[in-house]
Amino acid sequence: MKRFSNENMVEIIEYITNYLKDKESRYIFEFEVLNPDISLDAYSGEKFIIENKEYIYRSYNSWNSLAQTLFCKLQTPQVISKEFIKLSFVKLDQDDSFHKSSSEQSEKYGINSIFDNINKNEEASFIYYYMNALKNVDISSKTKVLNLGVNSGGEFEVIKQLSSDYKKTHFTGIDFCESAINKAKKIFYESNFSFLVEDINNINNLDLGKFDLIISIGTLQSTTLNFKTFFMSLVQDYLEDRGSIILGFPNCRWIDTQMIYGAKAPNYSYSELSILFNDVIFCKKYLQQKKYRVTITGRDYIFLTATSIKKG
Repeated sequence: MKRFSNENMVEIIEYITNYLKDKESRYIFEFEVLNPDISLDAYSGEKFIIENKEYIYRSYNSWNSLAQTLFCKLQTPQVISKEFIKLSFVKLDQDDSFHKSSSEQSEKYGINSIFDNINKNEEASFIYYYMNALKNVDISSKTKVLNLGVNSGGEFEVIKQLSSDYKKTHFTGIDFCESAINKAKKIFYESNFSFLVEDINNINNLDLGKFDLIISIGTLQSTTLNFKTFFMSLVQDYLEDRGSIILGFPNCRWIDTQMIYGAKAPNYSYSELSILFNDVIFCKKYLQQKKYRVTITGRDYIFLTATSIKKG
C-alpha cells in the first residue's frame, strides 16, 4: 500500500491524478499518511521525524479538501497506529449528476429526479450562510416573502425554524416544475403559503404585487433568462421600497451525491468563476445605487444579501 511521507502536495496531486485517471468510477484508492491527530498544534507542511524518516503533516481538513478537488469522496479514516492512518478516496462518477440529466427540462428538478434527492439544508456550507442571511434581513419582521425557483420549498422550511412567528408572514413560491410545486403544497399546507407553477420569465402575468423580502437561490442564472434585465425589473417592480433581497449564486456542482466546490462555466473543463463574479458584482452595484446595504458571503453558494438604508 502506498504511504506518503515527505512528498509535497504537488507531487501527491500528480500521483493520485495519474493513478486514478484510468480507474472506473467508485474505485477506492487506499493509502497511508501521517496521523493528523499526532499534534493539535501543527500546521500543514510541518515536518515530523519518525524512525529516522521525514513525514509532512496535513490535517483531516486538508485531505478532505484534496479528495473533493480530485472528484473523490473521503471515507472514514482507519487508525493504524499513533503515527499513521489509512485514507480511502472513492472516485466519483462525474456523469452521475442532475446537471447532465436528459429528463424533460421542467421535470429535471421534479420528484423522482436526481435533484429531488439533494437537500442543501443538510450541507453546512450552505445552511450556515443562508441562516446568517435570514438573520441579517430580520426575517421575523417580514410579512410578504417571495421565492423564485422555490422547488419543493426547502428555503421556507428554514424560515419556519428561525422566524419567531412565521404564521404572520405570507409566503409565495414560484417554480416551473409542477411535481415539485405539488410536493411543496403538501409540505406547506398552512393557509399563509401559496405556490404557483410558472416560468419566471412570465412573472408579469401573475399580478403578484410587491414583497418585503425576495429570495432566489440558484435560479436567476438560468440560461433562459436575460439575467441583468430580469434582476433590475425584479427589484423595481416586486420589491417594497424598504424591502430586502437574498440571492444565492451556486459556486458548486452536485456530482455522485457530493456537493463539489466550484462553478462550472460553459466551454471550460474546470471550475471558472468569471460569470459568477460578474453577476454578483452587477447586483451589488445596482442595489447600492438604490440605497441598499449589500453583503456578500458564503462558499459553495455565494449569498448576496441586501437591506434598505433609505431614510424617511
